Amino acid sequence: MTGLLVAGTTSDAGKSVVTAGICRWLHRRGVRVAPFKAQNMSNNSAIAVSADGRGGEIGRAQALQAAACGLAPDVRFNPVLLKPGSDQSSQVIVLGEAVGHIDARNFHDLKPRLAATVLETLADLRREADVVICEGAGSPAEINLREGDFVNMGLARAANLPTIVVGDIDRGGVFAALYGTLALLDTDDQRHITGFLINKFRGDASLLDPALTKLHALTRRPVLGVLPWQVDLWLDAEDALAYGQVLGRPEPPVGAQWLRVAVVRLPRISNATDAEALATEPGVRVRLTVEAAEIDDADLVILPGSKSTVEDLRWLRETGLAEAVQRHASRGKPLLGICGGFQMLAERIHDQVESRAGTVAGLGLLPVEITFRAEKTVGNSGGTAFGSLPVRGYEIHHGYVSAARATRQPFLYYPDGTVEGAVVGHVFGTHLHGTFESDDFRRAFLTRAAGLAGRHGFTVSPSNKFGAARERTLDLLGDMIEEHVDTAALWQTIVDGVPGDQPPEGPAALPARTPWLTR
Repeated sequence: MTGLLVAGTTSDAGKSVVTAGICRWLHRRGVRVAPFKAQNMSNNSAIAVSADGRGGEIGRAQALQAAACGLAPDVRFNPVLLKPGSDQSSQVIVLGEAVGHIDARNFHDLKPRLAATVLETLADLRREADVVICEGAGSPAEINLREGDFVNMGLARAANLPTIVVGDIDRGGVFAALYGTLALLDTDDQRHITGFLINKFRGDASLLDPALTKLHALTRRPVLGVLPWQVDLWLDAEDALAYGQVLGRPEPPVGAQWLRVAVVRLPRISNATDAEALATEPGVRVRLTVEAAEIDDADLVILPGSKSTVEDLRWLRETGLAEAVQRHASRGKPLLGICGGFQMLAERIHDQVESRAGTVAGLGLLPVEITFRAEKTVGNSGGTAFGSLPVRGYEIHHGYVSAARATRQPFLYYPDGTVEGAVVGHVFGTHLHGTFESDDFRRAFLTRAAGLAGRHGFTVSPSNKFGAARERTLDLLGDMIEEHVDTAALWQTIVDGVPGDQPPEGPAALPARTPWLTR
């Protein structure tokens, strides 16, 4: 049996969720299925297990896809991860481990080595799984990037993968995008394209029938399904962190009052998914913002992770948001910094590694100093907080607490009795991501935050489970594939692999069928 490549007409066309949905559908059928994304570019990462048992980084979308397969995250599911630190350079993670930085000039030279690693890793996965569902990146029609490609059609060709193309109808122009994607490919690449999927449709899908028929006639390839717009697909959506966005669909509060949470949308935000667990709570309204007014209006403000702590701290000051954060804290309202956000709250930051800026003044809201070191801390972690409540999370950072005054309390205690993070009254800081996925801790923290904010009418839900919310999302994805996709045809594509007689498409083929297009 072979695998399948899920490509897209654009970024955010829905490749990640379609891949997760297909994985869930196959897993429920009893198929041993694994996800794979050759190269991801994202600052939203998750901890996965490497071959030697150490923790490593992969894209968070691949961790969700692994859960859809009933698997623990594995570094092989995303062998190359690029984490942008600026518009010019990215940190390179290979099989979970940071190996250096690249820019547009030296990435081309690195491609052959990365491609070899990708193909070896995929071959290894295919020996273990019945099916590997691969996700492309961006669009395969980015023909300026075709040379040396190992993520889209370069991967399909090298690994002999049949490929489906996903188009987002909500953006408009989906039929032109689907046809144009195919037409721009060369003949050998086109041979791997076996069908299309239309995503995010609102309304009566039968209205699309004339266009589906026409697209099939032009390309000789079927539209395998039309997936509906689904408002509940927001967990772990790595391309959906828009300014001013309210996360999820807030449910009415259990008590008499709402709790308003403002997450500062930093330019180089990382692991912003930390706030999603809060957004699953009834009565908690979480907004990503770059507006000082929304920070002033919030009950709880969160400074999230950042791939470039010092640069994003400079941005906070230049935009006036640093003043808004400090004004919020001066009113005694709760403020939480996570990872890079925690580092910004320090008195001083010593950084000769990430920004090479030397010593920089922090916001001075926590009595600690942060020093960056070349070695990266990566791994799952946890302990207890608020007395004896268990907290699980994960760490991905270069900075560490190099000095702390006795006036601070720890954010949590590790099992060996050592401490992590800092708390001074209403200001909290931790290097741990994912802590709010621990249900009891999340409830306790929100209760504390509501009290500090004067929201005494806010009550946490005693029964809300974040893990159950994630499972509902995965099952919803599997249901969408089963209900809206020709799964018999999709399964046949996976089983049969790349057909040998797919007709070519493109400008040279157009005049014979549609001469009016050449006028």
